[in-house]
Amino acid sequence: MSFGILAFLKLVGSLGLFIYGMKVMSEGLQKVAGNGMRRALNAMTRARWKGVLTGLGITAVIQYSSATTVMVVSFVNAGLLNLRQAISVIMGANIGTTLKALLISMLGFANLPLAELCIPIIVLAFPLMFVRNDRLKALAQFLIGFALLFLGLDFLRGNIPDFSPDALSFLRDLGGHGVASVLLFVLVGFLLAVAIQSSSAALALTMALCETGVIGYPMAAAIVLGENIGTTITANFAALVGNVYAKRAARAHFAIKVIGVVWALLLFSPFLASIAALSSASPEARHIPNPLR
Repeated sequence: MSFGILAFLKLVGSLGLFIYGMKVMSEGLQKVAGNGMRRALNAMTRARWKGVLTGLGITAVIQYSSATTVMVVSFVNAGLLNLRQAISVIMGANIGTTLKALLISMLGFANLPLAELCIPIIVLAFPLMFVRNDRLKALAQFLIGFALLFLGLDFLRGNIPDFSPDALSFLRDLGGHGVASVLLFVLVGFLLAVAIQSSSAALALTMALCETGVIGYPMAAAIVLGENIGTTITANFAALVGNVYAKRAARAHFAIKVIGVVWALLLFSPFLASIAALSSASPEARHIPNPLR
């Protein structure tokens, strides 16, 4: 797929629409948020375990961890959540998104089509912009910002050059170099998630690479680790127009992912062996080659 100036401008414009949608949504949320919403959010996130369950539940339902983290950043920016509460919800979202991986591998489960709902949301919210009630105007601003944010994200994903297992067949020659290969494939996974802007699409591509024999199981695992870090870029994009607390929440999201990847890399070989033992009882699955040798 060719990638010229027009495609580049579409990509940058999509990013601009995404960031502008975040700004409009946050401003509307600050105006519309009342004591009832604050009490509800505090009740769901007051205890750390409640925050984790909230993040896990939301992500398991909508099957889109980026949506959860972007909303959390927006809530922090609006002063509805503090950093401690936000981190617990983000950790729950990180667990919830793993359910999506299992569903993709077993059922091919798709994401909730949030982008398809954006235009109807704008149609319903737009008339509220002209009413005299300030609270309804703020609600309309929030809904339109929400729709613009996810339209921007959908356009961003749609204007990225297509990746396919054939286009990435060169990865076949990059394995077999021990620790260097593992770290290289972690970087590949990071770049894939940043480029595709969808952890589920990046994961599906990784599974296709593994299934077609382009890469083996150890290198596929390394790519998945990198994708875990790369998927945090969406929340960090959203935080660009947020206040200092929103930026801290996005950076905490990034730090949590990095810490998780680091410990997985330190125990990479036993980590792979344990996953193989849990997922299959076949003798072949138990004998995973050590990629660090």
